[in-house]
Amino acid sequence: MQELWTAFTAYVAHLTPGEALWIGIGFLGQGLFFSRWIVQWIASERRAESQMPLAFWYMSLAGGIIVLSYAIYRKDPVFIAGQSVGAFVYLRNLMLIYRTRRRSRHV
Repeated sequence: MQELWTAFTAYVAHLTPGEALWIGIGFLGQGLFFSRWIVQWIASERRAESQMPLAFWYMSLAGGIIVLSYAIYRKDPVFIAGQSVGAFVYLRNLMLIYRTRRRSRHV
């Protein structure tokens, strides 16, 4: 564990301020993206059935776009491809949710 900590601190010590900022942005996106599962879990536990609350899709979209920005900065084609497709899926789900809500108001 000590070796891991030493390697981490050595890595961080050599970062430029710009690199440190982008790593912070990357971790922010990952944190937001992960937190969506906590929101989904809590909503499901409250109803005692599987739920996908609206916040889940917003957090997915925001976290995905932030991670996509980080991936573009890092020029990582694997993350760019994955997060690009994911962003469209999250956006489409939000569009479908709002379309359904609009229809149900007019019925």
